[in-house]
Amino acid sequence: MSNVFNPQLIDRFGRKVDYLRISVTDRCDFRCLYCMAEEMTFLPRAQILTLEEIYTICEAFTELGVKKIRVTGGEPLVRKSLLTLLEKIGRISTLNELVLTTNGSHLPQMATDLKRVNVKRVNISLDTLNAVKFKEITRTGNLQQVLLGIEAAKQAGFERIKINAVILKNRNHNEVCDLVQFAIDKVIDISFIEEMPLGIVNEHDRAVTYYSSDLIKTDLEQCFSLIPSIEKTGGPSNYYYIEGTDTRVGFISPHSANFCSTCNRVRLTVEGRLLLCLGNEHSVDLKQVIRANPGDKNYLKQVIIEAMKIKPEKHEFNLEEQPVILRYMNTTGG
Repeated sequence: MSNVFNPQLIDRFGRKVDYLRISVTDRCDFRCLYCMAEEMTFLPRAQILTLEEIYTICEAFTELGVKKIRVTGGEPLVRKSLLTLLEKIGRISTLNELVLTTNGSHLPQMATDLKRVNVKRVNISLDTLNAVKFKEITRTGNLQQVLLGIEAAKQAGFERIKINAVILKNRNHNEVCDLVQFAIDKVIDISFIEEMPLGIVNEHDRAVTYYSSDLIKTDLEQCFSLIPSIEKTGGPSNYYYIEGTDTRVGFISPHSANFCSTCNRVRLTVEGRLLLCLGNEHSVDLKQVIRANPGDKNYLKQVIIEAMKIKPEKHEFNLEEQPVILRYMNTTGG
């Protein structure tokens, strides 16, 4: 196998991997219709990574050059003792950024503690400002609780808070200007996301509800002046500034503007699979590696290095067909 002291992870297409996204739980207090089925069967505890195993994997990745770790779910803040894990990850000296994606429902109680354990930034899901529509999209969520969470994050002092909005035609596409104005008023950023075709959904036809980033941008230009930005945050967003404000608008466009050529990330699923691509099933079972070789971090790093050889060049999403990828976003890590 490769030299375990290789300080970087490079795939066969020359892309440097320095960003790890971790799903710490498949559970969530919401049931967003584009993310999971209304009736979900969640994984038993024995099938998911322990917090100690997650930390060991984080250590290995940072020793191989990863500089950014994003913790996701499901809803990560429902995982018991998560703050203990985050505090340990936040102390890794070579890590530049520990960030979190959340639905915001637990931020009123947890924002201050998250800032204390060195979480640098938070992304908060918010698809609509209409309470009735919010309930329809999330099935179980409460808009007011999320708005309180956004305010709590602001008060805690996180850097560049961002809201993420998945836009669906004829459901919330006519709210994009309102959502941007909300971001401007709160002095935060916003990213619009084309729906990822992961898992089978029954409430809508993805080909019918698809609303491209270009259409969103056209809609926004009726309300705001967008100034292209060369800034990147390590993720797939292409950013614009709103003229006269400090708010950035990002577009994550897996369909209309494939971003695979610059992909710098891999995902660790809640079951411990190292997923090399969101839109493919190329993966390595790191849970099996850790449990079969306890304490052997060098071997774990060897396996991670070798895994770069199966990272595919790009994903192939087709909205006209049932998804080839049957796993839902809540198990993948959003």
